Amino acid sequence: MQGPAIDKLLDKVHSIYKLVILASRRTIELADGAQKLVDAPVDFKPANIAMKEIIEDKVTYKIREEK
Repeated sequence: MQGPAIDKLLDKVHSIYKLVILASRRTIELADGAQKLVDAPVDFKPANIAMKEIIEDKVTYKIREEK
């Protein structure tokens, strides 16, 4: 199975570094049993589900302000 195109993901996150962090954190949550936020086939791996959630704007990030 082929994963989502990187350009679609970068359109949502705008930074490869932020994309890797966001996708990896969400992948860990899914692997630990978190509820999927998108419809995905049973054989989808957690990383593919995480990327699909990012593309569909189900998972986003927020930049913390410095104190």
